[in-house]
Amino acid sequence: MAKGTVNKVILVGRLGADPDMRYAATGTAIANLSVATVDSVKNGDKWEDRTEWNRVVAFAKQAEFCGQYLTKGKSVYVEGSLRTRQWEDSSGVKKYTTEIIAREIQIVGNGGGSKEAWESAKSEPPKSSGKPKQQDGFFEPPEDDDIPF
Repeated sequence: MAKGTVNKVILVGRLGADPDMRYAATGTAIANLSVATVDSVKNGDKWEDRTEWNRVVAFAKQAEFCGQYLTKGKSVYVEGSLRTRQWEDSSGVKKYTTEIIAREIQIVGNGGGSKEAWESAKSEPPKSSGKPKQQDGFFEPPEDDDIPF
């Protein structure tokens, strides 16, 4: 860890869709998750819920866990760090995506909840931005043993 800095994210939320599973050219499993968290904000004299859709990426065994056990609506605990990466769309326009790189993912409680509770969510997760699934140049986080500090 760089001296004097911290990059740590902790979320507890619900999955908005089943994990999007794929594999890098090296064979490493990659899972993309959409995790909803809800904050209450005051609007005049009323409280309103605001849903935030968080993009989470898991690698290797964490990704395999996600693909095997996680499904839409499950409650999850996610711990990781923020990363913003740049990519180009099919028109060559530079795009930026901020994601949470998961270091730990756990199912919370019974992991589900009532169907009615989930369906009362404010909106569906954002649709794919059309970004290609090609993994050329995709960053894979180093193993802890590979970090020189």
